[in-house]
Amino acid sequence: MEIKYFNLENRTMEVEKVYGEKAVNWLYESFFGKMMAPVVTHPFFSQIYGFTQDSNWSKGKVAPFIKKFNINMDEFLPQEGRDPSDPYSSFNQFFIRRFKEGKRNFCIGEGDFPAFSEARYFGYENVASNQNIPVKGKFLNSELLLAKDKWIETFNDGPLLLARLCPVDYHRFHYPDNGKVLDYYPVSGKLHSVNPLALKKKEDIFSTNFREVTILETENFGKLAYVEVGATCVGKIAQTSNLETFNRGDEKGYFLFGGSTVIVLGEKGKWKPNNDVLENSSKGIEVYSHLGRSLANKLD
Repeated sequence: MEIKYFNLENRTMEVEKVYGEKAVNWLYESFFGKMMAPVVTHPFFSQIYGFTQDSNWSKGKVAPFIKKFNINMDEFLPQEGRDPSDPYSSFNQFFIRRFKEGKRNFCIGEGDFPAFSEARYFGYENVASNQNIPVKGKFLNSELLLAKDKWIETFNDGPLLLARLCPVDYHRFHYPDNGKVLDYYPVSGKLHSVNPLALKKKEDIFSTNFREVTILETENFGKLAYVEVGATCVGKIAQTSNLETFNRGDEKGYFLFGGSTVIVLGEKGKWKPNNDVLENSSKGIEVYSHLGRSLANKLD
């Protein structure tokens, strides 16, 4: 199965190089993989795997990974305190690398909703309880995703942006606007892969995986539900902000090893994804965007 996406940066259709494709297919398609799924998707397995990616020997994986996926390292800083000739002490430190100053800038128009992750996006103007995901099964509505009665009605039938981060991507996520935090809570669950290959086989991954939910009050886009979804081999979701107040572009946190997902829900009628995102999403095609690019717009 090819995973095609529309690259906003050069406006071309591209085919994704999938990290761990054979492992994902084995887990969700083979008899023995399905038998092992309860073990592999248990958080303890990912914690152990994440621990190995913190070890010094794991840095030997960095150079081959960069070469295979053609990552432009001129855009990134070395780990703090390390020489550029030996920039990372482990694979996880490479994985959570930071951009150099000026390599990514957030759009500054008050009505422009910026990409909060460097990722592949789906976007919808209204997500109701009967909305389907592009591949199969139930989609993410406020009840299934937020798992807290207090916020279900606030975000029912509102807009949604879903950012899928591949293992090759920058893995820090950011606030899209100025504002304050109203609520924060974890939701327990499994750690299935969020790759489209897995989603095709198991439709409820986003609403059953472990996730962390932050409710934001923003200056320009009303209330937002900001949801980080864990995935197989993601050892940790780290919140690096104070979870109190924030400015547009501030780092909110990062994922340790393994691709994962950030989902943002809004209030009905406050904003909507732009035409590039809406048109491609309607065809089941993700849109790849750099961090900070305008992906949606405030509604009057």
